[in-house]
Amino acid sequence: MNLMDFATSPVSLLPPLLALGLAIITRRVLLSLGTGIVLGGFLLADYSVTGAAGYIFDTVYGVFIEDGSINSWNMSIVGFLLLLGMMTALLTLSGGTRAFAEWAQTRVKSKRGSKLLAAFLGVFIFIDDYFNSLAVGAVARPVTDRFYVSRAKLAYILDSTAAPMCVLMPASSWGAYIMTIIGGILVSHNMTEYSALGAYVRLIPMNFYAVFALLMVFAVAWFKIDVGAMRRHEIEASQGRGFEKDEETEGSHLIDEELDIEQSSRGSVADLILPIVTLIVATVAAMMYTGGLALAEDGIAFNILGAFENTDVGTSLIYGGLVGIVVALATVLRQGLPVVDISRALWIGAKSMFGAILILVFAWSIGSVIGDMKTGSYLSSMAQQANINAGWLPVILFLLAGVMAFSTGTSWGTFGIMLPIAGDMAGATDLALMLPMLGAVLAGSVFGDHCSPISDTTILSSTGARCNHIDHVSTQLPYALSVALISCVGFITLGMTTSVAISFAASSVTFVGVCFVLSALSRSKMACQKA
Repeated sequence: MNLMDFATSPVSLLPPLLALGLAIITRRVLLSLGTGIVLGGFLLADYSVTGAAGYIFDTVYGVFIEDGSINSWNMSIVGFLLLLGMMTALLTLSGGTRAFAEWAQTRVKSKRGSKLLAAFLGVFIFIDDYFNSLAVGAVARPVTDRFYVSRAKLAYILDSTAAPMCVLMPASSWGAYIMTIIGGILVSHNMTEYSALGAYVRLIPMNFYAVFALLMVFAVAWFKIDVGAMRRHEIEASQGRGFEKDEETEGSHLIDEELDIEQSSRGSVADLILPIVTLIVATVAAMMYTGGLALAEDGIAFNILGAFENTDVGTSLIYGGLVGIVVALATVLRQGLPVVDISRALWIGAKSMFGAILILVFAWSIGSVIGDMKTGSYLSSMAQQANINAGWLPVILFLLAGVMAFSTGTSWGTFGIMLPIAGDMAGATDLALMLPMLGAVLAGSVFGDHCSPISDTTILSSTGARCNHIDHVSTQLPYALSVALISCVGFITLGMTTSVAISFAASSVTFVGVCFVLSALSRSKMACQKA
């Protein structure tokens, strides 16, 4: 079977489905991803052992080297993870983490407050989803631990404020990427009434999944909505369990262990806040700088939107991480801490990220396999072949984009495939549905990415919270599916009425009803547990 055959064959679904199924059943992420990669290799090599081995080697090699040079995007993410791990260790060594936890404990008076703190930090740091998950996790984890909030709950908060917030903000790496695609779609269909930014802003209230995923986080934190497996984790956390090292968890010695660093007693809140704020400011400045360079190369005058559209996100994260770690180093050097302790902290911080990096390498590898198997093309062809009423297209595109992002583990890849398809479908049916259908793809892509065990954002949210990865996936799923139901109501209404106001109102009413049901279910189950 050649590569083009897979684009029209359900066989293209086998590697991601096997990886997803094994991950859920065995709870061993590396084994599951590796099995999916091997299966894909055999299928693509026509069941040749030597051919499969060569393909797998080339695929893994491509994670690091691309077209004869270093894969700058992947390696910049690896570098940023290492820098952030080392910075986290320095924040611990300086005593800034403990000082912030003690300060927050005097200001944050309750478990609810600690969860809301994490949620607000997640909303505030919207530059990039990777940065969001890891940076907010490093800052919020000491506070939520003090109030016995489960690591699974923290991971849910991180994941639900990372991608959903980034996809709603034009001034983010996600916004720049999406506007680039949308701009091309509008031009190809001669829709001159919107600029790329204008269309993006109009899509924000149509992105029902992102909007209501964020609102669900605050509802869960405020009303203590614990359903499904999350209830068990919260009960264990309230008893002081789930914070210690778990020897039986795969990669626990790499991902879930606490940094074995003695904290300075002379630390201050500024020793934590200053490096984090510097990291944010430096990252934004780097994004503007790299984007400005790209504009200058094209002979275009500098402008903020253009800079964000053309920025080099990976390089910007490295620049921001380097500046942040320099400031963090200054805080420990100011206290006169021994160089040996500083060197040891840097090594421990870097080592704490090795497990996450290994999982990311496997996730990137299976992403390449899925691309070669034409999984996305097969799923998108299903949408194009359907002969249905145009009013149903937004909700169908939402679900299809969700399936594709779930299967491939990437929302950005789904954007690249599904947004042009949605534009073509709207052009062939009803241009009035152009924006609703584009909004449905954006929402569905975030939904699928949010649920997928092989999504890098999901993996990094587990890392930021120091939570077992499969525990995070299983505890988050009920909330994600609830928001997907709310989104379906919105897109059905939007497709039938083309009214953003009516569809948003319908989604809001559904949101209130879903929260009421989940809250009642949570209270009844908790009462049964106490009885």
